[in-house]
Amino acid sequence: MNRPKQLNALSGELMDALVGALQELDADEAVRCIVLGGGERAFAAGADIAQLAQSSPVELMVSSRLERWDAIQAVRTPIVAAVSGFCLGGGCELAMLCDLIVASETAKFGQPETGVGIIPGAGGTQRLARAVGKAVAMDVILSGRMLSAREALHFGLVARVVAREAWLDAAKQVAREIASKAPIATVLAKEAVDQAYEGPLALGIELERRSIALAFASEDAKEGLNAFLEKRRPDFKGR
Repeated sequence: MNRPKQLNALSGELMDALVGALQELDADEAVRCIVLGGGERAFAAGADIAQLAQSSPVELMVSSRLERWDAIQAVRTPIVAAVSGFCLGGGCELAMLCDLIVASETAKFGQPETGVGIIPGAGGTQRLARAVGKAVAMDVILSGRMLSAREALHFGLVARVVAREAWLDAAKQVAREIASKAPIATVLAKEAVDQAYEGPLALGIELERRSIALAFASEDAKEGLNAFLEKRRPDFKGR
C-alpha cells in the first residue's frame, strides 16, 4: 500500500486496488504466499476520514465497502501482514484479516474509532476480542489505548516482532517458509485454523479430520512422505 502522505489511509480506491491485486495473486497457482505491507511509518493509519465523513448510514450498509472486506477474507492463499509503525482503525482490522502478522518493534496497534464518534466496523470489535481477550480489547477500543509491538506479541495479536529495519525482509522470509510447504496442505491447514478461531470445537475437529484425508490423498503428500524417508527436499507441485 502506498499512500505515504495519508499514512496509507484506506480510501475506496486503495481498497479496490488491494482487493484486485489479492484476487489476481490468489488465482495464480505459482503464488503460494502473499506479503501485504505498507510503509515504514505506517501499515495503515485507518479509514479515509474525509471519505467516511461524507457517507450516509445507508451508503455504509449498501455500498461495496463491506464486500471488499469479505473478498479479502475469501482469499485462500496465506497472507502475511508486514507491519511497521501505525496500524490503527481499519489498518488494524486489515492486519487482523491476514493470516499472521510480523511486526516491527516500532509497530503500534489500536482501534481509536470512538474518539471520532463511531466504532470499528470491519471486524475490529470481534477479531480483536478473539485475539487479545475481552479485557484488553475493551481497553483498546473504549479508551483508545495503543498496543506496542511487544504488548501485541504478549497478548497474541502478532506472531513475531522483529528489528525496526527488518520488518519487510522478515515478513518475506516467513512467507518463503510458508511457500516452501505443500500448497494443498497449507490451504487446508489455514482453513482448519480459521475454523478453530471462528467456530465451536466439534465442528473444527470434524473439519480437521476431513482435511487431513484430503491432504493425504494429494500427490504432494506422497512426495513429502517419500522425501522425508529418502532424506531429501520435497518437490511439491500443488496436486
